[in-house]
Amino acid sequence: QVQLAESGGGSAQAGGSLSLSCTASRRLSSSNFLGWYRQAPGKKRERVAYIRAGRVSTHYADSSKGRFSISLNDAKDTVVLEMSSLKVDDTAVYYCTLDEYCWGQGTQVTVSS
Repeated sequence: QVQLAESGGGSAQAGGSLSLSCTASRRLSSSNFLGWYRQAPGKKRERVAYIRAGRVSTHYADSSKGRFSISLNDAKDTVVLEMSSLKVDDTAVYYCTLDEYCWGQGTQVTVSS
């Protein structure tokens, strides 16, 4: 079982930036993908962005397109989500996932106006 360790998050003002990092306990294969989901209070968990370990493709939800950027390190074990132009609606617990099979413990992001 792969373990995912998340870091980053915290609080920011609207319009500000935050970064989230997620490190897997082993190097990923090219077919794996690492991504981020988020869940706001009273809402369903939604996908934010993901990237395939082979770096063939990235995907962004409409809500994050143009504001968030996901990247994978050369060791293929750490994914970083750079979030900018943050909105109050970005407030949620953010979860890292490997293939939507393994999940991190979640990290809180709070954006205030």
